[in-house]
Amino acid sequence: MNIRIVLVDDDELVRAGLRAIMDAQPDMEVVGEADDGAGVLSLVRSLRPDVVAMDVRMPRVDGIQATRDLLAHLAEPPKIMIITTFENDEYVYEALKVGAHGFLLKRARPAEITGAVRALATGDSLVFPAKLRAMAATFAKPDTRGNAVAKARLTDREADVLRLMARGLNNAEIAGELFLGTETVKSHVSAVLGKLRARDRTQAVIAAYESGFAGSA
Repeated sequence: MNIRIVLVDDDELVRAGLRAIMDAQPDMEVVGEADDGAGVLSLVRSLRPDVVAMDVRMPRVDGIQATRDLLAHLAEPPKIMIITTFENDEYVYEALKVGAHGFLLKRARPAEITGAVRALATGDSLVFPAKLRAMAATFAKPDTRGNAVAKARLTDREADVLRLMARGLNNAEIAGELFLGTETVKSHVSAVLGKLRARDRTQAVIAAYESGFAGSA
């Protein structure tokens, strides 16, 4: 089954490059394109892609608002991958906070781009701990979330899991670190997301950094 992808970028050359990379893969298909965030919601409704690869900075409706629109108006929104020129970008950080599932640099190699698409399509998030830490240190506003981790009242084991999530470990790696089964780790991750009211791992990691919980992770 092909991964269905919509590309959103105001630069036609960028869209053409991404399309060439993705359409060359046997398991991927670019089903639509847009040059601005304004038409993304209607496009996604009609095409039902698995992944939206979207520029964060666009002239009319940027990737932040387009992400909000998709998550607010669709019962089953696609995975949203922000594509950006600059990794330490406040726009990227805000897009992740409102619910984008990850980000990737436009200069990434083709294998990194296709790997990211596959990761999102299978339910993973693109978490880059060092980059998130740098963005949180620069752009986090202390009064936006308060100490979300303290308010969540995580158990000791859930706190351990969140620390390892903040380091970028996947469920299997967390299981190895904590000597737990992967199903047990999945249960702990679900509990962490629920208590933090986080949509996915990326939002949970952002909460960990903004609260200071992951400062030493």
